[in-house]
Amino acid sequence: MSTSPGRPAFADFAADLGFEPDEFQVDACAAVEDGSGVLVCAPTGAGKTVVGEFAVFLALRLGRKCFYTTPIKALSNQKYNDLAARHGSANVGLLTGDNAINPDAPVIVMTTEVLRNMLYAGSSTLDGLGYVVMDEVHYLADRFRGAVWEEVIIHLPASVMLVSLSATVSNAEEFADWLVTVRGRTEVVVSEHRPVPLWQHMLVGRRMFDLFHDQAAARKHEVHPELLRNTREQLRRLEWGGGRRGRPRRWQPPARPDVIDRLDGAGLLPAILFVFSRAGCDAAVTQCLRAGLRLTTPAERAEIRALVEERTAALAGEDLTVLGYWEFLEGLERGLAAHHAGMLPTFKEIVEELFVRGLVKAVFATETLALGINMPARCVVLERLVKYNGEAHVDITPGEYTQLTGRAGRRGIDIEGHAVVLWSPDTDPRHVAGLASTRTYPLRSSFRPSYNMAVNIIEMLGFDRSREVLSRSFAQFQADRSVVGLAHQVQRNEENARRLAERMHCEQGDFAEYFALRTAITERERSLGRRTSANRRAQAAQALAMLRVGDIVRIPHGRRAGLAVVLDPGDSARDDPRPLVLTEDRWAGRLPGSELGDAASLGRIRVPKHFNHRSPQARRDLAVALSRAEVAVGEDNRRSRRGRSAAADDEKLTELRRQLRAHPCHRCPDREDHARWAQRYARLQQETAALQDKVAGRTGSLVRTFDDVCAMLAERGYLVAADHGYDVTDTGRTLARIWSETDLLVAECLRQDVWAGLSAPELAAAASILVYEARRESEDRIAVPHGNAEAAIGRSLGLFSELFAAEQRYGLRLTREPDLGFAWPMYRWARGEPLAKVLASASGVDGEMPAGDFVRWCRQVIDLLEQIAVPADDTLRRTCRQAVEALRRGVVAYTSVG
Repeated sequence: MSTSPGRPAFADFAADLGFEPDEFQVDACAAVEDGSGVLVCAPTGAGKTVVGEFAVFLALRLGRKCFYTTPIKALSNQKYNDLAARHGSANVGLLTGDNAINPDAPVIVMTTEVLRNMLYAGSSTLDGLGYVVMDEVHYLADRFRGAVWEEVIIHLPASVMLVSLSATVSNAEEFADWLVTVRGRTEVVVSEHRPVPLWQHMLVGRRMFDLFHDQAAARKHEVHPELLRNTREQLRRLEWGGGRRGRPRRWQPPARPDVIDRLDGAGLLPAILFVFSRAGCDAAVTQCLRAGLRLTTPAERAEIRALVEERTAALAGEDLTVLGYWEFLEGLERGLAAHHAGMLPTFKEIVEELFVRGLVKAVFATETLALGINMPARCVVLERLVKYNGEAHVDITPGEYTQLTGRAGRRGIDIEGHAVVLWSPDTDPRHVAGLASTRTYPLRSSFRPSYNMAVNIIEMLGFDRSREVLSRSFAQFQADRSVVGLAHQVQRNEENARRLAERMHCEQGDFAEYFALRTAITERERSLGRRTSANRRAQAAQALAMLRVGDIVRIPHGRRAGLAVVLDPGDSARDDPRPLVLTEDRWAGRLPGSELGDAASLGRIRVPKHFNHRSPQARRDLAVALSRAEVAVGEDNRRSRRGRSAAADDEKLTELRRQLRAHPCHRCPDREDHARWAQRYARLQQETAALQDKVAGRTGSLVRTFDDVCAMLAERGYLVAADHGYDVTDTGRTLARIWSETDLLVAECLRQDVWAGLSAPELAAAASILVYEARRESEDRIAVPHGNAEAAIGRSLGLFSELFAAEQRYGLRLTREPDLGFAWPMYRWARGEPLAKVLASASGVDGEMPAGDFVRWCRQVIDLLEQIAVPADDTLRRTCRQAVEALRRGVVAYTSVG
């Protein structure tokens, strides 16, 4: 395809690409050269980054700056290396939390948070900025970090052209409409075309089946008939396969070495196998090594060892042993590796480089590998379609399936890519077909005001202008659009209500008034009935609490009516204890307390100490003893027990009934016809009121939250009331420079001198609780270093309790609870203790802390300490710097970039 005529910059850029650009790339680059913002939505691997790279090229050509933002540091590092290789290291810089390389370069690659911080700080680095590329912009849906993307889009100067690169989303037009409202002219370029076709398969045992017969079947979600026949046959075999003693056979999934061997035989390597578990990834490599699997030649093994030794030369030998280096190297030399967030960043980078070079043939990875890192394969395998999201095991979504399988098919290398799902009895091929064919995964905003955002935006724009800007967020844009549909429904309901009001009109009098009396009587009767039932339940619960094993009770009604003996009184602490009983007809089971009536004991019999109610013989013997027991006659008089109903003596109900009988409409011959229309009218009015509440809740919802945030900050002295709303105080300016999920708690600790007098290791431990977040909650009590560190941590927890109570008053939930699980590792690492001892002290629910997690959390503590040092007094600033220097050593200090 030829390049767009009359656009010389793109013509020069395309001449060096080495391939013919696709139509969507030409259209998007043309929009950029014409001075328009652009939103590019295309599948993973389609080449969206070509458009971002053209923006870089154009900025350099025009003498302007270009910032290239990414969601993760690994992707920033990779992009920095790519752009530096193309444009020269003098023209390209890198800014992440870990690295600052050539920060004055005309092209800077950075994480999105770095650009957000620059905008709020009014950094001089923004001078001359012409273009911003936001790679993986669909990340704004991320519930933890997504708000940063919207903050950047909203606050970028109007003169900056925004190039947004996104995975395929179904509401691209909606997102583009919002971009137009906040950024001005924005072209949207959408491509569904994959440059390398993707074929979908299922592996059933050792047999590979196509998921669809052809493209027409794929569009209709029609599963290949042969696959359906085979999976049904497999299920039949499992059910009737004659396991031991006639039980169904247990399904055994294919062994991982067998899967790799099958892929190798089909020519589908290199492959990425998604396992959704860190431990599962490591176990998979171990299983393949034990099976003797080897996928490399002697020459490849020598090349692998040379590269690994070069990349790890700066790491201490004792640390390498702790990190499992020799097992890691053995796997690599055989062409096998794991890839997950628990690995040392250096090890992950080695795996990525070896895989891209074709030396590693099979990588067992968690889904984090799918987040933008350029690591395509010929084949992608999904072991399961369920993953743990941090709270529960959930099915993967169509969007996640597309993101994962999008890695299959290397442009310029493979003619086609392949996605393979391993079959199991829980995996329905029709469900897989739905995931593979669905194209509806909309982008949803996760934007919400935070304390840091509030003080920064007020300082930058003033209170009134800040409220106006927040109302322009994508979150509010989506909420307001949903309100339009609700408002139309309210209007339709109001029109229908007018027609119903005409139908219920009565010549005798005001029927709405009459119907209101009928409704009030019904509600009063229900209320009295609920009160009576509650009293009965309370009496029954009191009686049930008195029951003991061996008590004989009478079940007054139902299938089990008659005498019963109590085998277990149940848990009296529960609202419904559900005692275990044995009836005269030998049935044993738990009954709701409500079925036992007043649960009065009518006598007692002896129940054997180790009575087994599941034994027919034991039940028969005890039922015989029950039938022979002497039982008090008791009162089987349900009428006397119920007595007069509460409604009979209620004065308010009596008065309402008198008013109803006296009303003129009570004598209308068409009264019941009118009542039916009135009933419909009342239901419609209730529905309309609920819709109106929804409209009110969504309209301006973000601004209301912002107002609550500001009120709480003013209460604590970070803002001060002014004629125009609020002004930022000096303590508020301190808060404005703290970028953390616990920003307000950090500011409070600073203001209250919580960290005064701490040593560097103690400060590292105390600061860690504001950063660290365990992957899973632990019931165990977590120990912390004694002395000053323990006191500082205790004061921090006290301040959190204060903030939590204040947030509850304002209906906010912004500050997460501190986590003490990283205090000991930070304390020991800052004291210079060896890595092995430090990792052992970080053990939790999942065992010893993985090195990758340790490095990541340690770097985040360093980042927080560097932030604290800026507003701190001289003594605390000195301690912060000492702590940073003590922490930044060994595996934490090492970086392969730069």
